[in-house]
This record gives sequence, structure tokens and C-alpha cells, in this order.
Amino acid sequence: MAQGYNPALVEASWYEYWEKQGFFVADASSQKPKFVMVIPPPNVTGVLHIGHALMCAVEDTLTRWRRMKGYETLWVPGVDHAGISTQVVVEKKIMREKGLTRHDVGREDFVKEVWSWKEQHGTSIFSQLRKMGASVDWSRECFTMDEPRCKAVVEAFVRFHKDGLLYRDNRLVNWDCVLRTAISDIEVVDYIDVEKRTLRKVPGYKSTVEFGALTSFAYPLEDGKGEIVVATTRPETMLGDSAVAVHPEDPRYSHLHGKFVVHPFNGRKLPIICDAVLVDMNFGTGAVKITPAHDPNDFLVGKRHNLQFINILTDDGKINGNGGPDFQGMMRFDARAAVLKALEDKGLYRGVADNSMRLGICSRTGDVVEPMIKPQWYVSCKDIAAKACNAVRTKELEIIPSQFEDTWFRWLENIRDWCVSRQLWWGHQIPAWYCTFEGDELKEMGAYNDHWIVARSETEARVAAEEKFSGKKIISFEQDPDVLDTWFSSGLFPFSVLGWPEATKDLQAFYPTTLLETGHDILFFWVARMVMMGIQLTGEVPFKQIFLHAMVRDAHGRKMSKSLGNVIDPLDVIHGITLDGLKAKLSQGNLDPAEYKTALAGLQSDFPEGIPVCGADALRFALVNYTAQSENINLDVQRVAGYRYWCNKLWNAIRFAMLNLGDNFIPSEELNISELPWSCKWILSALNGTVAAVDGHMEKYDLSAASSAIYSWWQYDLCDVFIELTKPTLSKGDSEDAKKLTRDTLWVCLENGLRLLHPFMPFVTEELWQRLPRAQEENSSIMLASYPTRRKDLDNEAVDAEMTLILSTVKAVRALCAACRVQPKQKPGGFIVTGDAELFTMFTDHSSELATLANLSSMNICNDVAELPAGCAVTIVNDKVSAYVMLQGIVDLSSELSKLLKQKDEESKKIEVFQKKISSQVYKDKASEEVQEADRARLAKMVGELELRVESIQLLQKLV
Repeated sequence: MAQGYNPALVEASWYEYWEKQGFFVADASSQKPKFVMVIPPPNVTGVLHIGHALMCAVEDTLTRWRRMKGYETLWVPGVDHAGISTQVVVEKKIMREKGLTRHDVGREDFVKEVWSWKEQHGTSIFSQLRKMGASVDWSRECFTMDEPRCKAVVEAFVRFHKDGLLYRDNRLVNWDCVLRTAISDIEVVDYIDVEKRTLRKVPGYKSTVEFGALTSFAYPLEDGKGEIVVATTRPETMLGDSAVAVHPEDPRYSHLHGKFVVHPFNGRKLPIICDAVLVDMNFGTGAVKITPAHDPNDFLVGKRHNLQFINILTDDGKINGNGGPDFQGMMRFDARAAVLKALEDKGLYRGVADNSMRLGICSRTGDVVEPMIKPQWYVSCKDIAAKACNAVRTKELEIIPSQFEDTWFRWLENIRDWCVSRQLWWGHQIPAWYCTFEGDELKEMGAYNDHWIVARSETEARVAAEEKFSGKKIISFEQDPDVLDTWFSSGLFPFSVLGWPEATKDLQAFYPTTLLETGHDILFFWVARMVMMGIQLTGEVPFKQIFLHAMVRDAHGRKMSKSLGNVIDPLDVIHGITLDGLKAKLSQGNLDPAEYKTALAGLQSDFPEGIPVCGADALRFALVNYTAQSENINLDVQRVAGYRYWCNKLWNAIRFAMLNLGDNFIPSEELNISELPWSCKWILSALNGTVAAVDGHMEKYDLSAASSAIYSWWQYDLCDVFIELTKPTLSKGDSEDAKKLTRDTLWVCLENGLRLLHPFMPFVTEELWQRLPRAQEENSSIMLASYPTRRKDLDNEAVDAEMTLILSTVKAVRALCAACRVQPKQKPGGFIVTGDAELFTMFTDHSSELATLANLSSMNICNDVAELPAGCAVTIVNDKVSAYVMLQGIVDLSSELSKLLKQKDEESKKIEVFQKKISSQVYKDKASEEVQEADRARLAKMVGELELRVESIQLLQKLV
């Protein structure tokens, strides 16, 4: 067995063995209880990040635990086609490599490029999952655009339409002029606050564009006898104005009700309407321009007053023919400047002022979102959302943590109909065909909402069209070129991966699934939609529980972002990487020069020495242990490295056992508890308590508490205490019976401890478990062994209470020795003084254990202080027990006191200087809050260390 733990060697081949043996494959005919999860399918846009690693760690821990608990486990892997994200990435790729847009390439060849990207990166994602130990059933691997999932998407669309839940309408959507598609405001749009007039870079424009400006201009009245002044943050939209609104009770405009103003550029007459809902007569001039086709509030006004909806923009953000010949063809923000100039030339410009506003930015392209009226497909959500709410209220569906129930109800009870169409090329093309008839006044596709046929195939659609439109001559029959929102296919995932709409064995055996585990950030646009679609299409909730994990942030609490340079590839943590390696990876990205500079600075600050080799087990354990941090996890890579060193502790514990169990050791089938040495009874009782605690925590999905309990038992109970106590027994001339009982106990602890830890750290536990001798070869892998269960016969409250007091005594003695500068090799003598007869007997019985754990040469038990020799330092354990350590002849008290006094003076001066620095006004004004917080923590640490130094000085002064 190697001298130390090497994660690269340990993790090299076990996964391949597990996979080849078929240990991950679920049996649909099994009679065992089922535990079923689907992986939240990662977007096929690149490699997995540390957030995916958290998901993998949590889900695999739960899967392995349930498998060991005797469940038939199915964890289904898959990747998502991620329509917008993937299209953006591939568009950037072909622009960078070929200098072409997707429109230059053409739809067919562009989609081929995306498929090629998918084949490359889908494989990378699955490779990463293997490296992290994910025990997913690869035989059921799926992709949201593979043939079975495509079939499910078409079937779902058709059924929604048949049930009257899917319809087409001309409504206002968030439009991205770079992507030329509608986008989701709850997922893709980020809102930023602009406090005043601000210049901002916008994709496609050479110059910056001003936002946060409120521009006023006048509309002349139709009769030429006056004007109405209105204000807008988007002057170019006045080209599509169809009214001016005033408050019906505003006396300034009562004489203008029902009259008209004239548009200065096209002569169109705009009615002056009264609207008490929109207009605040105390704000601005009390008159508001109305652009129903380009503003959400104006859209509703347009509906209320039956106004014209005039779209002035092309899909790529240029002014169209409705904007007038003077502006047609201009980019929208170039037209903004041109409109202002034209208003000024006509004497209608009335000034500009700062105006705070929220600006919608597409997170994928950085484009400023444009409200635009477009015909789209919608799913009616009100009724199915009510069913999803009811499922949570009746506990048919449980949300964990329950604090997210309020979020669930708030969103679903106020849900709007879901726009499911996207004007992209990558995705599921909508299974709807448009008929153009002879005699139609409007010939463009989609002009009439009642000309559509929804069907499973073109053949089926043509048959339905002949039947529905009999007697009409169809002159063209075209499929909708739009694709479906990615979340439509992802919403089917829990049942489409099991074969729905076919009644497959998998669907019958494994649906509904048991648990959906994911980040709380996608509760709205994925989890809720799965529940709504599952209830509607299968009649059941798609899972019984929803477990939401925290979001991973960097060590400073910042959201992980490529532009900040703090995105961590889990493989870099597993294998380690130099700073130069991190820089090289950063340079291969798509960051602009400014973002690259910021990201590079972030890398150099956070990872000056790169990232050390940690291994998958350490990464998994750290991430799972972090989950106690509620909604956000501030990940410090150094903490991950700490668990890698802890794996070495486990390694050494097994090495110690292998050296001391002997070549011919065979574990006893049963332990006679009553015959065991006291320390053996204690460690088994402690193990039993840990097993019970871990099981309870795991049932509640409190993986952080479970991992902490396991760590505590291995580190503090087994390694720090029990193994130390076994060394005298196994190395000295104790009886063979005592040695055999101790060896048996040690083996039971290690074997059970490895099984207890396996779901969290699969690789190192498999490696170490395989090395332990076993009485019988009933399992070929630890992952097939049963999970430890509590045994009542191992509980021993009396022994537990004795060890608790002994360990508190040991802790006090060690602290005393440290304060008196006793070196570990010196091993002074110790004394316990207690007047309590029971405690006297207990300490006497366990004096050797006390001496071993406290690193003393001996421990003598006394009734009275008078029995002690001179030269002892004292510490109080409790009101009945005090402990003494002989320092005379061990420590040069005068010399140590002199050293401590010198160190105290030096530290006091450093603290005084540092306090002066951080108290200065210059520091408070210039240093960032992040720096100030770090400095306050540093000061607290310095003060704490000084206080310990003072305590040691006071103690030594009493002895000198």
C-alpha cells in the first residue's frame, strides 16, 4: 500500500470498473422500492462549471446512499440543446473562424454546425460527469433533441392545442435584435438600474448610446391652435405613436378630449384619449405619448381604446416603412438621434433631463431588449398553474426547503401565459402548418391566426387541412419556421426520458420519479413548468419532492462570471492547474479586451499559485458540506484542498490497520460486546450514534449535517482517540484476547466507516474497502454493500458519559501544556485531583487512556492537592475535577516567560499601528468594503492571538 494518498491514482480506474460491471443500470422489473431522479440536463454550450459539480455531488450522494439502502435506483443522464445559448456560442464560433454570420451560412448548414458542436461538447460533459463519479444509468442517456424526445415534444404540442391550452396571438414580446427572436423576461433578460444620463455600449453600434434621459417634445394640435408636450426615454418610438393620453379629470386638457394632434413627420392624426389607469396628472406635463406596439403599458392602453398597433422596427432593429421614408433603414438608436434632430429642426424639441430607469439587457448577447409586437404561440397557464399550486398545498408535492413554497405560490398565482415560440434556427421546429388561400388579401405567412393546422406530421396536417378548409383552394402550405422555447422540451424531461408518450416499461416502473434536485434559481422556468406539463400530460406530478440547493459563488460572495475570471472548471480542481494554465484557458474564451483584463486580474488575485490537485472526492465532499449555507455557497478552493489532506488521514488509518491486523486476520462474525475493552465499547457506541444521526440527516436531505457527522466521527473519534488508544494494546504485551478484540473492533469501525462515507467519497472508499480483509466475498464493490444501520446493542450511555469527561480533561491538559510551551516530545507527568469517589474510581480505571491521549508520561489520580509535588501548573476541568502538569525540569519557565513578554510587546505594537491605519478617514474613504472587511477580520485574529499570549504569561508568572 502506497505511503500516502494520491487522488490521481485512486480515481484512475474505479469508474470504468463500476460502469463495465453494470452497477448503475436500473432494472424496470425489480420489486425493490424505487428511487428515481433525472439529472437537470446541462446546456450543451461548453463544459460543466462548479455549479454543475455541486449538482452532481448532491445527486450522486443521494443515489449511492439509496442504492446501498436497498433501493432500485435510476438516475437518468442527459444534456439540453439550450436553444438560445447554443446558437449564440456557435454564431460566435463561425464569426471568429470564418467571419460569417448565420445568415451568410444559411439555416441548413448552420444547424449542421450546431450538431457538430453538440457531438464535441456533449461528450465532454459526460466525460466530466464520469470524472466526478456520477453513478448515472448511461444505458438511458438522452438528449433533448434526439428522436424519442422530438417525438414527445410534437405530441405535447399537439395535445396542448387539442385541449385548448395552446393558441396563437399577436402580442408584445421582449425582442433581441441581435438574435432576431423573442426572449424570456424571467430567464434571459437582466435588468439594470440607470440613475441618470449614461452612455452604454450596444452590440452593432460603433458609438455608445445614451440611456437614462427623458426627452420632451411637442405635438401640434390639429387646429393649429396650440400643442401638447409629452416626454419619453425612447424618442425613436414616437414614429409608431397612435395616440396621446391625458387624465380625464385633468382641467388643463378637458377642452381637448376627443380632439387630435398631428404627427410632425407623417401627418397622421393621433386622437387625444382619456385614460385614468395609465396617466398620472401630477407627473411631468400630465400628457403621455402612446406607442401600443412598443411599450407594455401602452399595449394595454391600445387594447382598452382600440388604437392602431404600428410596428416601426424590422427584426434586426432597423426602422421599417411604417417609420417613414426619412428614417427607414436606420438602426433604431441611430434613428433616435435623427428623430431628435428632426424635432429640433421643426421647433418641437423641448429639452432633456436625467431620468432613472430600468434597462432590460439580454444576458446572452448584451443587446438592449426591445418591446415589439409579434405573432407568437402561447400556452394558457392559469388552470395548470392552479393545479401545480394545489399539488403543493395538498402535500402531493413537497418543496425542500419549505421557505421556497411562498415563491412557488407567488409566481404561479400571478403567472402570465407562456410564449413558447422562438425565432431561432436551433431547436424543435413548431409542428404547425400555415395555409394560404386563393383570395387572401394578405399573403405573408401567419397573417391570419385561423389559417394554422397543428399536427404530428405534414401528412397528417394536409389531411386535417383538407377536412377543415374544404371548399377553399390552398395555394401554399408551409411549416412554421420558428422553434419552441427550450423549456418546452425540458419541461417534458421527467417523463420523456422514460419513453412517454409510449407506455414503456420504464414509464410504468419509474414514473412518477422520486425527487427533483436542482438549484433554486430555476424554480420558475424549469421546475414549475415540469410540474404543470406533467400534471396536464400524465395526470400526475412528475416527482414527489423538489430539493433545491444553494447557488455557488466565489470566496468573496460574487456570482461566478467569465468576465470576472472566477468561473471554476471542476476538472481544474480535481486535477489541479497552474496560474499560467488558467490564463491560457481564459485567453481561449470570447471575452472582449476590457472583460479579459478584469478577468485576468481576478484570476491573479484569487489563484496566485494556481489550484492545487484536490481530487474528485475532496471536491464532492467540500461542496456537499457547504450546502448548509442556505441560498448561496461562497466556495473557497483552499477548503477543498483541506479535504484532500483529510483523505490522506483516511489512507493512513487503513495503512495502520493493515500493519496491525496481520496477514492472516479474519474478522469475527459476531462481537461479544460485554467482553470488549472499554475503549472498544466507546468507539462502537460513537459509531452507532453517528450512523443514526447520518441516516436521520439524509432522510431530510441535510447532506451538510450528515457529512459533518461522518467527518467528526472519523477525525475526532476514530483517528484522534480510538486509534491512539489501540496503539499501546497492539504494540505491547497485552493478552492475545485483548489484541483480538481490539483488532476486531478496529476492523468493524473501518469497514462500517468506509460504507458510511462511500456515497460522499466514492473513489477513495472503494479503494480502501477493497484493501480490507473480509470474511466473505458477497459483494464485489462497496457500492453494492448495505449502508450501515443502527444496532441497539452497541449503545452505551455510561461509557459515552465517561469518555466525554475524559476528553474534556484531555483538552484542558493539552491547552495547559501549549500555554506553558511544553513540546510534544517532552511528555511531562500529570495529575488529576478530585474529591468525588466515583470520579476517582473512573479516572483511576482509565489513567492509562488519559496519559495516552494527553501525551503525558503518566497520569496519577489524587484525592487532595496536598498529595502533589511542587512545580505543577494547574487547569480547572469542572467544579469537581482539576488537572495538573509537572513542569519542573521540563520547561525553562524564566526563559519561556521572557520570550512571551517580548512577543507580547511586538504584537501589541503591530496591533496599535494596524488599528491606527484602519481607523484613519483616508483608509475608510479609499479602501473598498471588501478590503475593509478582510482587514477587520485580520485585526480580530491578531487581538485573539495576543489574548492567548497574555493568558500564557499570567500562567507562567504564577510558577516562576
